[in-house]
Amino acid sequence: MNSPTDARILSHFADLDDPRNQRGKDHRLLDIVAIAICAVICGAESWVDIELYGQSKQEWLGTFLSLNKGIPSHDTFARVFARLDPDQMQACFISWIRAISQLSAGEVIAIDGKTVRHSYDRANGKGAIHMVSAWASANRLVLGQRKVDEKSNEITAIPQLLQVLAIEGCIVTIDAMGTQKEIASVIIDKGADYILALKGNQGGLFEDVQWLFEQAQATQFQEVAHDFAQTIDKGHGRTEIRRCWTLSESELDYLVQKSQWKGLQTVVMLQSERRVNGQVSTESRYYISSLASHAAKIAAAIRTPWMVENHLHWVLDVSFNEDACRIRKDHAPQNLSLLRHIALNLLGQDQSTKVGIAAKRKKAGWDDAYLLRILAL
Repeated sequence: MNSPTDARILSHFADLDDPRNQRGKDHRLLDIVAIAICAVICGAESWVDIELYGQSKQEWLGTFLSLNKGIPSHDTFARVFARLDPDQMQACFISWIRAISQLSAGEVIAIDGKTVRHSYDRANGKGAIHMVSAWASANRLVLGQRKVDEKSNEITAIPQLLQVLAIEGCIVTIDAMGTQKEIASVIIDKGADYILALKGNQGGLFEDVQWLFEQAQATQFQEVAHDFAQTIDKGHGRTEIRRCWTLSESELDYLVQKSQWKGLQTVVMLQSERRVNGQVSTESRYYISSLASHAAKIAAAIRTPWMVENHLHWVLDVSFNEDACRIRKDHAPQNLSLLRHIALNLLGQDQSTKVGIAAKRKKAGWDDAYLLRILAL
């Protein structure tokens, strides 16, 4: 069995700056962070939970932590995580992610936001925090996160998140909120490609792309440089047909805004047709992309963001009870969110136990050897 001191993740937090005054520090900062990480993996949802976990596991924790003054109180955990610099915490997190994973060329990175619904503080006029996360689809890892400033929105948070990620060779997908010229430019400058959704809020660009496809359809794409792919899924009495058309760069001269979007090569129309109990519904969506006109590849990448909802947001709500969390002081909500992402990444990477995340959290709380294996991933 590996020694607990070999646990990789803890080493990446060893140089974290301590926000506390030198006087009166009874507990090492790394001990506080390590206990919190272990506790959240094992099911803790509050500072009180983390303290109780530490007390219950003090003897085991003492085999690799100093714990000179025992287990910190829940107030200590609350004060420390409220003051820890979230950017430094993020840097430690990203350092760890880069050490344990290697993104393959063409991997889809989905950028999406989530509100922690009960993190609001009406008494002090603070709304619920909104976090933007990057999810690596093939590796099934959270790559990083960024808190959206209260007086801003995802448009400012997304470029800040992208700047700290290693995404060279990957494909970044973002919904229509993130379809911004600056964001497209950042993605290209980082050596990645983009697929950005279009909606009415893009005004002329959305209308022009829609018009291009209307003209192409009117001639059944005759003499139009394009590509096409189709998939059919059947099950539970439902049939879903997805048709994807892409227009090559040579067809984009009509787009007067083309030169303003760095790297733009392709426009996309994705048509989803659903047949349920004899009822047929059709929806068309539009995208711009820096990828070459390859309909099957682009259609597959567009389908990937649903994984963010199913494998990240849904799991955080159901298995980690994130939406019910009332922690709200200073940097604490953002830092606790990062602890959940650490726990989710570690538990998700474990292949030794074929159960869901919630059951793995229980097993880690019951079985110290299993938790040790999780920490060493």
